[in-house]
Parts: sequence; C-alpha cells; structure tokens
Amino acid sequence: MSGSISYGTSETHEGTHLLRYVVRVPHPVEQVWEAVATPEGLRGWLAAADTLEPRLGGAVTLRWLNTDDKGSHTVATGHVTAWDVERIAEYTVTVHGRIRFHLEPGGEGATVLRFTNEMHGDDDYRLDCLAGWHNHFEYLVDALDGRPADWSAWTFERWQQLRNEYEQH
Repeated sequence: MSGSISYGTSETHEGTHLLRYVVRVPHPVEQVWEAVATPEGLRGWLAAADTLEPRLGGAVTLRWLNTDDKGSHTVATGHVTAWDVERIAEYTVTVHGRIRFHLEPGGEGATVLRFTNEMHGDDDYRLDCLAGWHNHFEYLVDALDGRPADWSAWTFERWQQLRNEYEQH
C-alpha cells in the first residue's frame, strides 16, 4: 500500500468538524473522476456504491467494504449534493455528512484532489475519520496504479497506526 499521502487537517466549529486533504496523484483527471464518481471506481478504494445516480439530487448509498471489529459494514445513504463532471462530486450521506471531491489538473497528466468532509461527532470520531480517510486515500493511489483494494485482507493495523499519528499530530 502507498504511504505517500500528506496528513489531512481539521477545524472544529460548534460541534461541526471540517476535515481536509490535498492528494496529488500522477494520473489524469478523467481517471481520478472515474475513481471518485462511478460505482466501479469507488469499489476499488472506498466503498461499494449500491446506488449512485450521477446527477444533482441523485440518490447514493455507499457500503464500506472494510469491516469493524464485529464484522459490520458502514452503510451511508443520502444524495448527490454537487455534480460537475470531471470536476466536483459531492455526496451528503448519513454517518459521514458531506463528502466532497474537487479535482483539478495538476500538470503533466497529474491531478490534485481536494477533499473535504464536513461531519458531526466527538473528538474521537474526528480522529477516527481522519485516520480512515487517510487510509482510504492510500487505497485510492494504489487503485489508480492498477492495484484495487483486496477488502478480504483489510485489517485495523494501518488504520490504528494512522489514528495514533493523528492523535499526536
């Protein structure tokens, strides 16, 4: 798994957490768009898109393929709240709140992915999500390099390492 993702940042205002990442990937916008805005692409690094209506107001259901320590999958349902093909895909869903992928050309065939997650929860949940998104962005880079996630081999080890790092960061 790739370990080249920069740490995300977070701000908290009145119980709302705003998590941000800037992920630079050496792949064209079209390829990154497929990874963040299609069921086939999302499955390789984030979740199964059981429902994804690719339009503003469309329904979305994301079912994470990694499991918790009880073997349960996170399932988030909601709507597409922004959609600008090959530029912005935003989903507002239960569990994770607003998740926004903003793509920009990064020069020489690369892409800059600016990710924002606006969510609610206590500080432990904020740290859990920072570690989780970081871990999934590592999977994104691998998937774009032709190595989609093998969810049957997923463990808490890397997530826990990242969680500890974010707690100290």
